[in-house]
Amino acid sequence: MQQTFLEYVLDDLQNKQLNFIDCTFVLPSKRSGTFLKKHISNRLEKNIFSPEIISIQEFIGGLSDLKQASNIDLLLLLFEVYKSSNIEDSDDFAAFINWGQTLLQDFNEIDGYLIPASDILNYLSAIKEINHWSTSKDKSELIENYLQLWKNLGTIYNTFYTALLEQKKGYQGLIQREAVKALKNESNPKIRSNPIIFIGFNALNAAESTIIEHCLAQGNTHIYWDIDAYFLNDNVHDAGLFIRNYQNNWPYYKHGQKINSQNNFLKPKNITITGVPKNISQTKYVGQLLKKLGETKEIDLTKTALVLADETLLNPMLNAVPSSIPEVNITMGMPLDKTVLYSFFISYLELHLNVSDQGWFFKRVLELLSNPYTLTLSGEDQGNFAQKLSKDIKEGNLLYINKEALLKYPKAEDLLTLIFHSGKISPIDWINNCLGLIERLKNIYQNEKNALELEYLYRFYTLFNQLGQYLDQVDFVGELRSIKNLFKQLANMESLDFIGQPLTGFQIMGMLESRNLDFDTVIITSVNEGILPSGKSNNSFIPFDVKRDYGLPTYKEKDAIYVYHFYRLIQRAKNIYITYNTEPDVLEGGEKSRLISQLLTDKNLIPHIAHTIATPKISIEAKPLIQMEKDSRFMDDLMAFTEKGFSPTSLTNYIRNPIDFYTRNILKINDLDEVEENIAANTFGTIIHDSLEQLYKPLINQFLTEEHIKSLKEKVPEVVQHHFTQNLSGVDVSKGKFLLVYNVILKYLHNFLDDELRQLKRHEIKILALEERYEEIITVPGVDFPITLKGTLDRVDQFDGTVRIIDYKTGKVEPKNVKVTDWNELITDYDKSKAFQLLCYAYLFSKKHNIGEVQAGIISFKHLGKGLFPFSEEKNTRIHSDTLATFEKYLFLLIQEICNPTIPLIEKAV
Repeated sequence: MQQTFLEYVLDDLQNKQLNFIDCTFVLPSKRSGTFLKKHISNRLEKNIFSPEIISIQEFIGGLSDLKQASNIDLLLLLFEVYKSSNIEDSDDFAAFINWGQTLLQDFNEIDGYLIPASDILNYLSAIKEINHWSTSKDKSELIENYLQLWKNLGTIYNTFYTALLEQKKGYQGLIQREAVKALKNESNPKIRSNPIIFIGFNALNAAESTIIEHCLAQGNTHIYWDIDAYFLNDNVHDAGLFIRNYQNNWPYYKHGQKINSQNNFLKPKNITITGVPKNISQTKYVGQLLKKLGETKEIDLTKTALVLADETLLNPMLNAVPSSIPEVNITMGMPLDKTVLYSFFISYLELHLNVSDQGWFFKRVLELLSNPYTLTLSGEDQGNFAQKLSKDIKEGNLLYINKEALLKYPKAEDLLTLIFHSGKISPIDWINNCLGLIERLKNIYQNEKNALELEYLYRFYTLFNQLGQYLDQVDFVGELRSIKNLFKQLANMESLDFIGQPLTGFQIMGMLESRNLDFDTVIITSVNEGILPSGKSNNSFIPFDVKRDYGLPTYKEKDAIYVYHFYRLIQRAKNIYITYNTEPDVLEGGEKSRLISQLLTDKNLIPHIAHTIATPKISIEAKPLIQMEKDSRFMDDLMAFTEKGFSPTSLTNYIRNPIDFYTRNILKINDLDEVEENIAANTFGTIIHDSLEQLYKPLINQFLTEEHIKSLKEKVPEVVQHHFTQNLSGVDVSKGKFLLVYNVILKYLHNFLDDELRQLKRHEIKILALEERYEEIITVPGVDFPITLKGTLDRVDQFDGTVRIIDYKTGKVEPKNVKVTDWNELITDYDKSKAFQLLCYAYLFSKKHNIGEVQAGIISFKHLGKGLFPFSEEKNTRIHSDTLATFEKYLFLLIQEICNPTIPLIEKAV
């Protein structure tokens, strides 16, 4: 391997005859300090005490008397300052935490860039005053409240700054501003007299620049930039943007010193750029690549790094690393808010945020019950309550789960009392309950000796204790809504750290962890716009032009930081593998990064670069239709089914698709029950059918009168309400979506009864039967076992002396669906299924009552104005004995086909 940057620095210091033990080394991060110690030890002939190796934050912190405060401590203090300001209608903590972080970031930048805060904040206030959306002279109360925050920003900043100084704490920018003030105090003894070596910096803010320039002016300080001449000497290349500025503007370089750049980027290297569809596919591709590299003798995996531009891919990436790689060191934490355990606690929180007088909303309950940690808690000793409760919710259509519903699981009473806390839950109750759940999970995982899960639990145990301490300190986190945002902030900032050996094995790291480190082989993933570089982001209240005028970094400078890291990472590497997502996604990153386009268009790299798209091998083959032979087992099941009876629906299922008939009717495999938050079509139809049956039942064998119908209209609301309760036990029809559905059903039934009234003025109607079940055993030629045909007729009446068989339909029906012109279509075309059903009903009715002529038709509730849609053959709407004889012939043909063991079931494309 060629010389690394850190080795180059140490060689140069030895040439300058500087003793390492006397130096203070200042680096961008602690991680590169570990590698620096390794390189120093390799040069030693005897043991020494390690020189002082510190990060830039530690160095600057030593110049002031301030300690870095945690982000949450800063937010809590800022909220107190904000509440004590002159803003009359201030936000509560839950609302504040959403924008307080942005304000804190702006304060940090203002201080880090040494900008007079009053100047820029007053400027910002004036801009907001000009931009307010009302053109009238007299501002409304809403606008006044909006502008009050901006008018008070200066006061809030000064009070916040002073409060932090009193506590001897600060955020990074404030500490830097105070350090610069301390440097300007000539009597300050804190600046080191021993040699200071600054190594591998790039983007410095004004405070850092001032401090480093001050040290350089002392004469015993050296600074080393990790920059290739290829970027430094190119006036437009973003990788050299910051270092070119220092070269042009720092007095240290104007007075004769020069930046020693390297020349590594144009040395021969192999660059492979691969587009891969979707992020998870990238991890699979990298896993295959690592396996291949591990088998290549020329590649040393201990000098190989995998850099994740999108750090959320860490978990799937760990699963994709092949087991053949003996040692893997992870130099990045996994944020706690990316873990499944975090989703468990958030689901638990959402459960209680959405509780009402009726109980816990089913969606939140199912979400919690489906979490792996709930399933772990719901073991045998707890009666497997998670699976059973999920099933009960779906089967009972429970929109809300109350205490009574939980009494069915006595084995899990203690645990369910903990999860489904009765009464309004306070933030401290929620924290204590979460700690209780952690305790239960800990006992389970200790028995299983699951170290990783125990580590997750310990991190969240610490986090909840932190939350509890914060609640003791403040009195404004009184609602569960507030704790949600605070919990999210903490989980986002805390991470599960992986402990490994940073100096050995294959390295997995984030982009920032790679600073100052060099590898022979580098793999970089997710090199897409919006990820690398990250692109425009609006996490600031300060507009772009104001930032530019005051010298604050804009998105251009922030992009340049990542451009530098990208090129620095590949400048010494021999083998570079870059992957990107070929599927644009505005949330996860768009098209391939401009950095890839720069590499592809660089004429100096053309001999060393290859660009491919990795796609799975796709062969488009026509999916063969399923074909099932009717073996003896099938025939046994079929005979058992025919004994119970063919219904018109089961026969039309066969016409539609024989495989559907087999799965639904023979195997009884139906769709999984789901809770009906919006009413399903079949439930809607059931309520209408059942309501009509209850209304008309007292009138069987009676001639209908206008008085009958008018009395029925009065009973409709009560009857519909009753059947709603029977079919959807957990719903409330007094409000929301179900109130609308309830009113639609009322409207349908009133319209139906109004139509009945109109008919009675000109016709005589007598109800003969309602929802009557018919069953006939028929002998089918060629089938050596009896066949039962069954069906339930919605209504049979006598209309001016003609018997009518009526089927109610709440779905879409057209006259062509009940008309037969080609009898073959009746048993081959599913569009004729409604005609087939009507003929089945007429056939069953005539068999029982020996009536030679009937009329059969459908009443469509979507087209009540069109009246009855009668079955018709050509122009004849009556079903005669000849019609039934023809139907019987085709019915027998269909049943013969179903029962013939030599004719397989062949799938139809539906």
